[in-house]
Amino acid sequence: MDLFKQNRYVALLIGAILVCVGSICLLWRTPGIEEQGIMSMPRLGAESAIPMMQDQILRPVEPSIPVVQRNSMPHAAVVGHEFKQALDKSKLVKEQHVSAAKLDKTIPPKQIFFTRTALLSPEEKSKSTWKYALSEEELLLLQKIVMAEAEGEPYKGKVAVANVVLNRLRSANYPDTITDVVYQKYQFSPVRNGRLNRVKPNKDSVRAVTEALYGRKEVSDDTYYFLSIKLASDLTVARTQKKTKQIGNHTFYK
Repeated sequence: MDLFKQNRYVALLIGAILVCVGSICLLWRTPGIEEQGIMSMPRLGAESAIPMMQDQILRPVEPSIPVVQRNSMPHAAVVGHEFKQALDKSKLVKEQHVSAAKLDKTIPPKQIFFTRTALLSPEEKSKSTWKYALSEEELLLLQKIVMAEAEGEPYKGKVAVANVVLNRLRSANYPDTITDVVYQKYQFSPVRNGRLNRVKPNKDSVRAVTEALYGRKEVSDDTYYFLSIKLASDLTVARTQKKTKQIGNHTFYK
């Protein structure tokens, strides 16, 4: 103590040292900047910082598009959507089936479609004013009358004979069924002489009838008569009706 009293400067020096030591200890115990996380980020040098900045600048910003999940749709909407898909699929299958049927014209149609003045093809049935259900028996009868009347005639002549029968079926001036048209009195000579019952339709007669039913026309829709000038015993039609076409030995009139 005498030393302190004698040398005041020594006491001040020791006090300063103690204060410095205490300050150092205090700073050691206090979290530093790095411990607080400010400098905890990895230190980037110039070489690593530049590519990172370029990547951030050049990369396009992609918009965030919300994903609509099916479960997020109302239940009624889901059911309606599924029903519409099923309906569209069913419609497509039906259209494909109809298209396939249109391509195969070797099978005679079950119905015939007419307007007041013409026979229509099945594709034009929406324009028809009435339709006729064709039975197997009447189909065979139509094939037989074509065979009996035009066996030795060109193929177009066979189609034309079928056209005449169908034209009469459509017309209000003739019977309403194919059977009645064919068996109408004094109209077709094979009916009178019995040839109709003896013939068996060949391939050309069957095909000609089928094509006529699908709308092929070798004579106009207003053609109702035909005859062979060489073989006919009654030429009343030739003298009274207007000639429309000559096919083979048959002359057609309206």
